[in-house]
Amino acid sequence: MSPIDESHLHADPGIEAHAPSANGIGPSAAAPSAPVSSAAPLQRQHATTIFQKGAPGRRAFLCPALDVPEVDPETLLPARFRRSEGPRLPEVSEPEIVRHYVGISKRNFDLDSGFYPLGSCTMKHNPRLHERAAALPGHARLHPLQDPERAQGALELMWNLQEALAEISGLPHVSLQPSAGSHGELAGVLLSRAYHEDRGESRHKVLTPDTAHGTNPATVTMAGLEVVKVATNADGGVDIEDLRAKADGDVACLMLTNPNTLGLFDPNIAEIAEIVHGVGATLYYDGANLNAVMGLSRPGDMGFDIVHFNLHKSFTQPHGGGGPGSGPIAVSGRVAPYLPVPVVARREDGSFDLDHDRPKSIGRLRGFHGNYGCFVRSYAYICSLGGDGLKDASETAVLNANYLLARLRNCAHPPVAEYLPLAYGDLCMHEFVLSGGPMKKTLEIKTLDLAKRLLDFGFHPPTVYFPLLVDEALMVEPTETETKETLDAFADAIAAILKEAAQDPEIARGAPYTTPVRRLDEVAAAKRPVIRQALS
Repeated sequence: MSPIDESHLHADPGIEAHAPSANGIGPSAAAPSAPVSSAAPLQRQHATTIFQKGAPGRRAFLCPALDVPEVDPETLLPARFRRSEGPRLPEVSEPEIVRHYVGISKRNFDLDSGFYPLGSCTMKHNPRLHERAAALPGHARLHPLQDPERAQGALELMWNLQEALAEISGLPHVSLQPSAGSHGELAGVLLSRAYHEDRGESRHKVLTPDTAHGTNPATVTMAGLEVVKVATNADGGVDIEDLRAKADGDVACLMLTNPNTLGLFDPNIAEIAEIVHGVGATLYYDGANLNAVMGLSRPGDMGFDIVHFNLHKSFTQPHGGGGPGSGPIAVSGRVAPYLPVPVVARREDGSFDLDHDRPKSIGRLRGFHGNYGCFVRSYAYICSLGGDGLKDASETAVLNANYLLARLRNCAHPPVAEYLPLAYGDLCMHEFVLSGGPMKKTLEIKTLDLAKRLLDFGFHPPTVYFPLLVDEALMVEPTETETKETLDAFADAIAAILKEAAQDPEIARGAPYTTPVRRLDEVAAAKRPVIRQALS
C-alpha cells in the first residue's frame, strides 16, 4: 500500500476542487488549495490480517467448565470426520478483534457514509425500522430446523410476503427459496427447462439482449443451455426483427429486463411477448430494475411467465457485501408445478406448512428456505409503504434520475452533455447511461479516471463500462431515497472534475488521493493474484 502522494492535492487557483467538504458531499470551496491528508494515516498503515495479530495462548473468551457429563467424542463422530490436530485459528484478545474489524470497516465506502449511485444495483437507504423488526427475538433466534408447527408466525410472514410479491408482479405463484438475484435467475431458467421437458420438448437456446446483465448468460450456461444474443435497436430497445429471426422452436425462453439496462422501458413489450409465446417459449423477467415500475406496471400483465425479485435492491434488504441476499421468483400457473420444494402452503384451517409433495418440482435449491432475515425486512418495507407508497417510491426514483440527467445536461461551464452524452433515448426511467467516449477523446481522461476522482469528492462512483455496447459507459442510478441537494452536489462534482481535467488531466488519472488505498495495479492483480494467506 503506497503512502499518499500529496503533490496532486494542491488545486490550481482556478479550479474549485480537490478536498471533500466537511459533510462529505462534494468539493470544499473554503480551502481549494489545501492538501487532503485525512486518509494519509490509513494509507501509511501496513495492512495486516487477523492471523498476523495476537500471541500464542491469547483468548477473547474462555468457556466455563462443563456442567453436564462428558461424552466420548468417538461415540458422536466417526473417525474419518475428526481432526487429527486443532484448527489454526487467530489467537487474539477481544479488543484486538474489535479494533481489527472496526478498522477494516473504516476503509470501506458504504451507503451510510455517502451517495452510492451504482447503476442497476439500486443502492437505496435501508430503513432502521426494518433492522429492528428483523432483530426481534422471534425472528433473529428462530432455528432453521424448527418444526413448522412451532414456526407458524414465520411461515405466516413468508406466506404474506409471497402474496404481496404475487400482487406486485401480477403472477400468482411465488417461491422465496432462491438466495440472490443470480440464484433466482438460475431457478427461472431451470423452471423453463422443466416446463418444456415435461411437454416432451428438448429446447437448447435462451435469448438474451446484448444489454443483459452479465449474470444472464452465466445463468444460462449453468443451466446447460446455449446463449443467443439479441441486438439492440437505435432507440435502445430490443431489435424486433433480430428477435423474430432468432425465435424458433429450439428457444426455451427470452430473458429480458424491462426497463432495460439502459434505463429505458421497451414500448414493444407486447409484441415481444407475442413473438416469444408464438414459438412456444417462455418469457422471463429479470427483476433487477423493478424499482422503476413497482405499483405502476406488472410483469405478469406484460406477458411474462417467470419473474425474479431482488429483495436486496427494490425492497431495502441490505446488500451485505455480497450476501446474504434474496431472489424470490413468481410464476404463472403453467410453470407453478415445477417450483422448488418445499413450498410455503396455507392449510384449510388457516395454519401454515411446508409442502414437499410436488412431483414435478425442480427440487430443492438450498439447504433451508431462503434467508429469513431478508424476508422480515422486505415484508416490513412493503407493509410500511403499502401499495400507494411503493408506487410513490418508483415515481420518485424515476423523477430523481431524470432530474439528475437534466442537471448534467444543463451544465454549460463546462458543457457536461458534450463530454458525457446520453447513450440512448431522451429521458430515462430509474437510471441512465452516459457515454464517456467524447470525454476520453477531448479531455484525455477515461471513465475509470472520472470514477476514481469522484471518490475524492465523497461519492461512490456509478457503474462503469457496462453495458458493453456503450463506449466508456457510465451508468447512474440515484434511487428515490436521495435528496435534491445530494443530486445537485453530485452533478457539481462531475462538472468540477471535467473542468479540472480540461486544465490538467493528470489529476484525474492519478486519483483517488483521499481513500485508504490508492488506485490499484489491476494488471498485476490479474496476473499475480494473492488468494491465500500464509498462516505462519
